[in-house]
Amino acid sequence: MSESKQPTLADRTLSELQNAIIQGDLAPGSKINEQELAARYGVSRGPLREALQRLEQRRLVERIPHVGATVVRLTPEKLRDLYQVRAELEAMACRLAAQRITPSQVNALTELLDRQQVVFSQPELPPIQDDIDFHFGLIQASGNSTLITTLTGDLYYQLQMYRNQCSSGRRPLEALAQHRRILDAVAQGDGELAALLMRRHIEAGARHTAQLLRQTMEELTA
Repeated sequence: MSESKQPTLADRTLSELQNAIIQGDLAPGSKINEQELAARYGVSRGPLREALQRLEQRRLVERIPHVGATVVRLTPEKLRDLYQVRAELEAMACRLAAQRITPSQVNALTELLDRQQVVFSQPELPPIQDDIDFHFGLIQASGNSTLITTLTGDLYYQLQMYRNQCSSGRRPLEALAQHRRILDAVAQGDGELAALLMRRHIEAGARHTAQLLRQTMEELTA
């Protein structure tokens, strides 16, 4: 039995920096100070620069002429582009899942939604990851490896940054009801209906997130 590959120092630094960006600990638009980050995470410049290059590939860090590396800025235009791609790709995932989903996958997603019904009814909102799990389940059920890699890779990290930093005013029970309708359509083999419902679900989320982003930007410039 082969041993699993151990994460390198650059891998661990990447994970820590990525979480800091997604959670907003490294603010959008802030300049990357390599000396400061190397000291904070206890690494040399080599692993740090490798991690920053990978973050640039994931579009969480960008290089600006005469400025250097900075944390990517959140903008309504980038949000729009991201959600447009996500809506179309997840709609495709729903169409494929309606053809390929197994009874065990349907049962697992149904149980997930039932658990979320209990959790979402509590006064304190759960982490956003609980909502993402349903989407991941449907994406996996599509059976398309390229689609799975695209939606759970770079696109996912960018989405998490926007969702975590624009998450106030969430309506999880409303989203849960939409998830149930999407799953029902997939389970019944109606891929077109499932795709339509998923697209509407994501577009509604995009409008809500864009509104919160605009409010945040107005507060920062007030």
